[in-house]
Amino acid sequence: MNPAISVRGLRKSFGDQVVLDGLDLTVTEGSVFALLGPNGSGKTTTVDILSTLTPADAGEVRVAGSDVAKEPRAVRRAIAVTGQFTAVDNLLTGAENLRLMADLLHLDRRTGQARAADLLERFDLVEAATTYPVTYSGGMRRKLDLAMGLMGDPRIVFLDEPTTGLDPRSRRAVWDVVRGLVADGVTVLLTTQYLEEADQLADRIGVLDGGRLVAEGTAAELKRRVPGGSVRLQFAGRQFLDDATRLFPGASADPDALTLEVPSDGGVRALKDVLARLDAAAINVDDLTLHTPDLDDVFLALTGRPTPEEVAS
Repeated sequence: MNPAISVRGLRKSFGDQVVLDGLDLTVTEGSVFALLGPNGSGKTTTVDILSTLTPADAGEVRVAGSDVAKEPRAVRRAIAVTGQFTAVDNLLTGAENLRLMADLLHLDRRTGQARAADLLERFDLVEAATTYPVTYSGGMRRKLDLAMGLMGDPRIVFLDEPTTGLDPRSRRAVWDVVRGLVADGVTVLLTTQYLEEADQLADRIGVLDGGRLVAEGTAAELKRRVPGGSVRLQFAGRQFLDDATRLFPGASADPDALTLEVPSDGGVRALKDVLARLDAAAINVDDLTLHTPDLDDVFLALTGRPTPEEVAS
């Protein structure tokens, strides 16, 4: 299977400021790839280059099998882009916004009407179709913006911080839309400052810092790279706790709660080792909980900076 997006040695500078410094990136078809990074790390510039909005200084970039520099029209036919701010027209109703997109895409009348009706229903905007976006909630405006981008039936969708400024309910509504796109076989590249968003949506996550991809993997893989994970063991009696404490010298015991925190990277092999040692020593465990670092810990460890959410607060 060919990758939906392939980037090799991507470089971009603005004057003396190097924004992307040899970026390598691969996104498989039908998946969600999330780009995380501090402000100024190059996330939006990456999206701008991939969507043909900004030329690269160097590197090879292919989107939907086409070279971005040599075949920009083919790339544009295969993609949709949604930026941080909605591009809906407040002077047109929701349905009229979609019909405008159909006209811009040169869709015939029947195809445009059918596609608009499908998108209004998919995004739960049927009742709002005849009203103006100025009356919409933030989540509804964002969904209409996404629907407008999908009028061209794209294979790849770029979402640049799509839920910035939305309340939690609206943010989750957009998440549902993204999941629906992927279920239909669409590839999504997402940039976000909300680490929970990447954790919830992404098949793979890349951490961008200093213009380079400093880490890539699933959320679980990235969390295991950061120390601080543990296996919490709950015992039914003090004797079992004392026996286990001697078995794991580096563990932290809580005699009142009858629990023992055993340092672990959260991997299956490490968990099997803990259980095997307990079984060999005939120590009964009442309950077991696996604790791993979250993406906030990953972000801080890999970039040396707090998350954008923490800075804003």
